[in-house]
Amino acid sequence: MIRGALTYLLAPFYAYAGYRHIAGPEPFLQITPGWVPFPETVILLTGIAEIAGAAALAQPWSTRLRRAGGIGLALYALCVWPANLNHMVMDMARADGGWGLGYHIPRMLAQPGLIWLALWTGRVTDWPFRKRT
Repeated sequence: MIRGALTYLLAPFYAYAGYRHIAGPEPFLQITPGWVPFPETVILLTGIAEIAGAAALAQPWSTRLRRAGGIGLALYALCVWPANLNHMVMDMARADGGWGLGYHIPRMLAQPGLIWLALWTGRVTDWPFRKRT
């Protein structure tokens, strides 16, 4: 029951984030590391990937599709970690300290949790709740 509820919280979270990437890419472009080629295209594609992953995760008919959505969203969360780190470094370098460590440290620490949550809600893993046999 908890897994289902978290699935239907995580899927809209990613769907909305994907929409924001497509409808208003400017904030995402600002935090994209300089080494990323074709940043506008990458931001657009990440938005599409988030929406597709959210749709796959939320649909109740196909276990394979739900698992693919969970894996895709987990990989996405892993791949955007450099942008989050870049955002923290750029923001903390501002004269006013930007959002501050109170924002950035929890955000960085939450990334592994988002990766696990995508895998768990996608039924890719049962860890750590599976009973040992």
